[in-house]
Amino acid sequence: MTRPVGIILAGGQATRMGGGDKGMLALGEKTLLQHVIDRLGPQVDGLALNANGAPSRFAPFDLPVIADSIDGFAGPLAGVLAGMDYAATKGADTVVTAAADTPFFPTDLVTCLQAAAQGMAHPLALAATPHPDRNKLRHPTFGLWPVALRDDLRAALNAGTRKVVQWTDGHNGRLAMFPSEDAFFNVNTPDDLAKAQAML
Repeated sequence: MTRPVGIILAGGQATRMGGGDKGMLALGEKTLLQHVIDRLGPQVDGLALNANGAPSRFAPFDLPVIADSIDGFAGPLAGVLAGMDYAATKGADTVVTAAADTPFFPTDLVTCLQAAAQGMAHPLALAATPHPDRNKLRHPTFGLWPVALRDDLRAALNAGTRKVVQWTDGHNGRLAMFPSEDAFFNVNTPDDLAKAQAML
């Protein structure tokens, strides 16, 4: 399987952090977003940021910034679609997404997602971790997505689909299991940021 294009989903509204771009928050000597770039970059064939609003605020990262093509705040699936459309212009077959507020995700994310999707006509897999109450916990902003299904996803979004797992389940998406939920710890609140500083 060829290396996918990496798409960092930075389009969240960050309401629990008081608004703004969570990825710009400092974690150690780097921003959250830079931690994500440094982790995902070596695993993929090129990176882009999915974010809405003025792309100039991301100029220091020197990455393409792609906006949602679906009007309104349509959630992570709209970012996935934007990434698929971008990857199509690059001739890529797949994209891998990662969230801009999750700095410790696995350095073997892509290889594990690809292994989980092995043999699928349209490789589609989400990251997951064991969970004591629910057997497994899916992390829907971390996934491998087939560019070939982008028009199907566009139609689903236009029809009102917003839940990632609703769409992936409809296409028999698989799960790539990772051992520790901590790997997908994401920063939603000031307390989370303090915890991330301690984890760093």
